Amino acid sequence: MKYKKRIVVTGGAGFIGSNYLNYAVKKYPRELFINVDALTSAADLRNLTIQKRKNYAFEKADISDFPEMLKVFETYEPTDVLHFAAETHVDQSIVNSSIFVKTNVLGTENLLELSRKHRISRFHLISTDEVYGALELKDRPFTEDSPYNPRNPYSATKAAAELLLHAYMHTYNLPGVITRSSNNYGPRQDQTKLIPKFISNLLQGKKLPLYATGENIRNWIYVDDNVRAIDLVFRKGANGRVYNIGGDDERSNIEVAKIIIRMFKKTDKEIEFVEDRPGHDFRYALSIERINDELFWKPQVKFEEGLKKTIAFYKKRLRA
Repeated sequence: MKYKKRIVVTGGAGFIGSNYLNYAVKKYPRELFINVDALTSAADLRNLTIQKRKNYAFEKADISDFPEMLKVFETYEPTDVLHFAAETHVDQSIVNSSIFVKTNVLGTENLLELSRKHRISRFHLISTDEVYGALELKDRPFTEDSPYNPRNPYSATKAAAELLLHAYMHTYNLPGVITRSSNNYGPRQDQTKLIPKFISNLLQGKKLPLYATGENIRNWIYVDDNVRAIDLVFRKGANGRVYNIGGDDERSNIEVAKIIIRMFKKTDKEIEFVEDRPGHDFRYALSIERINDELFWKPQVKFEEGLKKTIAFYKKRLRA
C-alpha cells in the first residue's frame, strides 16, 4: 500500500506517545506510523493496542545513536517526525543530568539533522510548560511569548531541544512546530509519576509521599485531550509556531492526593509528608488562548472524570 504519510513517532511506547499511537493509527489507516523507542524503564509495549495494524511498525532504537536512527530513516524514508521521546523525570535529572542531555539534546539534534537531509514535511517537537520556569500564586499563566527560564536539568534540556529546532527552522528552513503541554495524567503513565504513584500506592496499602506541605500547584490535562491537541497542531498548526496545551484545572498536590484518597474511600492519614526536592517549582499554569483562537481546541475531560478512568486502568493492570 502506498501511504499518504510515513510518520516517525519517537517514544511511542511511553505514556503520551503510546496514547497518541492508539488514537492516530486507527484514525488514519492510509498513513504509516513508525514507532521508534529504546524501551527504557518508562516504556512498555503493553501500552499499545494497535500493534497488529498494517499501518504500524516498530523499531527498537535509541534516538541518541545516530547510526541506528540513520538506518530507520533510510528504511522508511519518513515524510514527518513526531518527537515524543525524552527523559522526563525531574527528580532523576537532579541526581544524574547526563542521560537527559544525551537523550533530550543530542537525540533531538540527531533527528533534526536526519530530518533536514531527508527533507521531511514537518518536525513536531513535544515539549513542556517547565521551560517557562515557575509562577507565584498571583501571576498570570504563561503565554507562548513568555521567556525561557528553566529551573532544573530536565526543563533545561527541553528548552535546549526547542532552541535547536528553532535554529534548524531558521537556518535550514526545516518545517517545524512545538507544543508545550501542562502536566499530563491518565492511563499508561509511568508509575513513578505523581498520580499513578498515588493510585498504585493505595492499591498496595502504602502511604502517599507528598513533598513538603503539598502546596505546589500544577495545571493538569487528561492525556486524551493532549493527544487530540497534538494531532491537531501536527496537521493544522502554522509552521514555526509554538502552541500551549493545558487543562482547565489548577490543583495543589495535596488537593490531588485528597481527591484520590476520597475515591478510594480512605482518610487523609494515608498522606506521608517527605522532604522537598531541590529547586521545587511552586506553580505552573498555561494560557491556551492561541490554540483555542487558531485551531478551536479546548480540553473536554474534567479532572475527576479523568481520575476515575485512570484509577480503573491501574486497578486492572496492577491486578492482572
